[in-house]
Amino acid sequence: MSRGDFNDQIEEVAGNLGLGVGRLLSGRDMDGIRRTDATFFKPGRRILPETEGPVPRRSFRAGWQRLAVRLSILGAAGGAGYGYWQEPQATLQALQYGGPGVGGVAAAGGIAYAVLSRERRELMREWVEPLHLALAAPLGIPEQTDPRTYLHVPLRFSDDDAEIRIDLPVNLRFNEELVASLIMKKLALEGVSFSWRPAGKEPYVLVKKTHRPPERLFFRDPQVRELLARMPEPAPLIGLGSSGKRVSVDLDAESPHVLVSAGTGGGKSVILRTIAAQLIRNGAQAFVLDYKRISHPWARGVPGVTYCRDIAEIHDALIELGVEGRRRMLLAEQLGEDADPAAVGPRLAILLEEVNATMKQLARYWEKTRQSGDPKVSPAIDALAEILFMGRQVRLHVLLVAQSATARALGGPEMRENFYTRILARYSQNAWRMLAPEITPAPKSTTHIGRTQVVLGGTAHETQVLFMTHAEARAWAMNTANAGPVTLKKTPPTESAPPKNPAAHVADSAPALPTGTAPAVVLTQTPSEPSTAPEKPADELLGLRQAQLKHLPSITLTTLRWARANDPDFPKSAGKKGTELLYRASDLKRWARNRPRATEGPDGVS
Repeated sequence: MSRGDFNDQIEEVAGNLGLGVGRLLSGRDMDGIRRTDATFFKPGRRILPETEGPVPRRSFRAGWQRLAVRLSILGAAGGAGYGYWQEPQATLQALQYGGPGVGGVAAAGGIAYAVLSRERRELMREWVEPLHLALAAPLGIPEQTDPRTYLHVPLRFSDDDAEIRIDLPVNLRFNEELVASLIMKKLALEGVSFSWRPAGKEPYVLVKKTHRPPERLFFRDPQVRELLARMPEPAPLIGLGSSGKRVSVDLDAESPHVLVSAGTGGGKSVILRTIAAQLIRNGAQAFVLDYKRISHPWARGVPGVTYCRDIAEIHDALIELGVEGRRRMLLAEQLGEDADPAAVGPRLAILLEEVNATMKQLARYWEKTRQSGDPKVSPAIDALAEILFMGRQVRLHVLLVAQSATARALGGPEMRENFYTRILARYSQNAWRMLAPEITPAPKSTTHIGRTQVVLGGTAHETQVLFMTHAEARAWAMNTANAGPVTLKKTPPTESAPPKNPAAHVADSAPALPTGTAPAVVLTQTPSEPSTAPEKPADELLGLRQAQLKHLPSITLTTLRWARANDPDFPKSAGKKGTELLYRASDLKRWARNRPRATEGPDGVS
């Protein structure tokens, strides 16, 4: 190699080294390619024309930010090298003992960052990136652009006070109507306004909600009570939507059953309480099947309400309701299409709480109680499926609550399809795809108290649910045209009815139930007609002290006396011996099984 060639190489290396140092200190990409409009002091917003391939996020950072990172890395490496040169043993020991600690801190920081940024990553994956892909062509923006540089979408962008900002290209060569339409479609927004700010070097558009549901909706508002009083009997009010629009479900014309799906704290019991109180006030009978036992204390003692807390009573009630549904179907067929719907009987609302746990307990209960020759599937679960498949003509309405309304929890996907009305709150994207797949994209869930999405007829209505306290729901339901509570009239298989009585004939024609289940029943208004069924042996009559000693040893006498004075579900006395009131042992046992455990009296007496 000649001296001239060697000098040329030295000059080339020196030039490249100087160029690299210049790029390093200026914060530019080390390969020398300028990909974005970032400068030393300002971060980049746009990818430069003719840029090919993916653009890393660091290319959008301001030059001083990249310089700070580079100097920090070089300083750490240089400090470690200088320490090793001066004190090699001490440096190696520091690395040996400090390295695992630094690694642990880094790992913990990474895990914490992953957990804390989970919602932000979901926002980017589900909403921001699809919006970017839709807007890139209309706005004339390269697809490699980092959407975070111009799409400023807050984490809770569906909240009423949220504000979405989208930076626009300076040339403004786009169709505003098309861009606005794409934003509404990709973010599943309704009732929003667009404020276009095209002036200056940084044009943008602001998106805000305008026509939104009320922030709160309380029953104590006199206007709300007047609205409830005007609602049609079969169409209880669920809440108010955007611009104060009433959101309700017509049980006779639209959907006989309602599914409520919400996460913890989503207000599932509040929704059921609001709907049920209106139905009871208008003359409906209600069966509250509450395995949690304490979801609806407002309904205890309300005329027309049967409260079942024990799994055995829930099992029997579903079977009896299934038989009643079959009776009503046959009766409706005999009466014809033009008959009064009320001719089949009073409206029956079945409030089924926490179906996920209840269905499992019903299956376990049947496994323990079924006898040889009985079907493997619980007849109570079969009865529920039968009720769900019945039409609105029978006036049996299931109001079902589930944290996760999977097909397995409800007994199959066909069961879930019977719920034409679905109310969702605090839902995940997976829950929405499962319950309302016909509506895409799914509206963003919100943590706003009382805010739900009511899916009716393939359309989602953002709704602020009406809130009733327990006392308000009880008072509203008690002011009712109801004739009285439901009583169960036993119908033995051998009993026959005159052919001229269609209702009795239909009841006798009900299909036989499996061995070991409750006999067929007819739900009637009190007072009921005398039954020809064989009378049961007289129940034992006891005073409270004797009943506590003989049948209820786990409950103190003080508790029984407190419950007699304060619990509306405590059984009525059936006799008297001197001044002592006597009670049926079976009534006291049933009350003991079903008494709520969360309500306590004075001195801790429950």
